[in-house]
This record gives sequence, C-alpha cells and structure tokens, in this order.
Amino acid sequence: MVDYGKIKLIVLDVDGTMTNGSIYYNSNGEEIKQFNVKDGLGIKIALAAGLDVAIITGRSSSMVEKRASELNISYLYTGVQTKLTALNQLLMETGVHYNEVYYIGDDLNDLQCMECVGLRGCPSDADESIKELCEIIADKAGGHGAVRDCIKRLLEERLEWDTYIKKLYYI
Repeated sequence: MVDYGKIKLIVLDVDGTMTNGSIYYNSNGEEIKQFNVKDGLGIKIALAAGLDVAIITGRSSSMVEKRASELNISYLYTGVQTKLTALNQLLMETGVHYNEVYYIGDDLNDLQCMECVGLRGCPSDADESIKELCEIIADKAGGHGAVRDCIKRLLEERLEWDTYIKKLYYI
C-alpha cells in the first residue's frame, strides 16, 4: 500500500515522458524537443505544494536545461549512463529516501529506478513492463500532458490538488 503523504520528491524522465519520445533535428543538425505547457503547469503546482522536482535523463540537451530552468527545477542530471547511479546521488544530495520518491518514466532504462521507489507513474504509451510496475498510469501519452496527469493524481490522493489550484490561479 502506497503512502502518498510520504512523497517528497518527484523524479522525471524526459524522452517519452516530458516529450513524445521523438527526436527532431533542424537543418543545422541541432536537436529540437517539444514540451507540453500543461506538464509545466503541473510541475509548478507540485513545487507550490512543497514537493521537490528532479530530472534524470540519458541524453544531454541544452533544451532540457532551459526547460528545467524555466520551471525552477533544482536537480538536473543529463547525459546519464545509469539512471540508478544518478538517483542515488540525488538521494544523497537531498536526504530523501527511496520510499519518499515518485518516479515518472516510460521505458526500460527507467526500470531499475522504478523498482526502488515508493510511487511510480507513467504515460499511457509507456512500455508494458513499466506499466506493470506503476500505481499511476496517466490517461495521456508522453509529451501530451502525462506528467501533469501523474502529478494531479498524486495531489488528489493527498487531497491537495484543489487547494493549490485555488491558491495559485484564483483571485
């Protein structure tokens, strides 16, 4: 049984979770990523609710750095070979324990981390082995609001979603 109230840290994968998983290159060979504004708003709500947010991704990308900065995400690990190593480093940095982590990912390179944490979420189009592990499966696909859906479900379980919506977006 998951204790949603224990969650202190949300860890996000990027490709296939915050994005649709496609990789685009412009005519100069520079990588382009598309992020969903609704996911960004969900991350801002999580931060307002006192949760820390981190990104762990296997690819290096200046666009991910820019998006993390825009959203005030304090912990960013890019170009990671083994995500579990990065997660362990993050936990040492923050003092958070595995059972206090909500990991949202979509593919096989997220499995090791997801097996260790207290709560797991994924987009609707995640790999089947990921879906089997997850307590929360978004109604939306990666890059199409899945992150916000996963965050909303956590905060609804904690009876906090409406509180922070009113606090942030009502006069």
